[in-house]
Amino acid sequence: MLKAGLNIILVVHFSKGLAFLEHTILARPDFRVISALKPTAATPTMDTLFTAYYSSPIGWVEITADQAGIASVLFVDKPARAASEQFPPFLQDCLAQLEDYFKGKRQAFDVPVTVKGTEFQVQVWDELKTVSYAKLTTYKALAHKLKNPAAVRAIGNANSRNRLCLIIPCHRVVGSDNNLVGYAGGLWRKEWLIEHEATHGSGHQQLRLF
Repeated sequence: MLKAGLNIILVVHFSKGLAFLEHTILARPDFRVISALKPTAATPTMDTLFTAYYSSPIGWVEITADQAGIASVLFVDKPARAASEQFPPFLQDCLAQLEDYFKGKRQAFDVPVTVKGTEFQVQVWDELKTVSYAKLTTYKALAHKLKNPAAVRAIGNANSRNRLCLIIPCHRVVGSDNNLVGYAGGLWRKEWLIEHEATHGSGHQQLRLF
């Protein structure tokens, strides 16, 4: 069972033309069941796509997953679908870890992920995962770590294509002058995340961006 109090909606969608079940689970009191369609197949397959929504202090987070791992974690304006009853354990873990992160109780995520990108993009994302909680780096610094000083713009493009926000912490990358630049979830969210981590990080020292 999920922990009580999690602000979530879960969705499971069966591919290949099969119906999907929509049903709210442990959501906030203001949510209601939109519809309930009995799926024509009871057992998810490798083609099943799971989607969950987490209500964070800075808006909805949409999490998608396949049978192998978490495929995306993205900020969205609102849930696109309703809810579900079937989902893999690691999706439940991801929701619980998001809850802990936004409460300042977690600094890193420990869930299996499904990463899809070019070889260069994956290299950039792997490097992003080495940027510690409450720490910042720059695109230029990442380029030097990858031994490719001319790749600053390409690194920015790879950063913008990261579909595993928070798990791969692209919000911890700033411009060379410490200005906030480039974040798919919106610069106001990027600023909030940086300040949130600075507040809950070691020593509780507030980072100065400007």
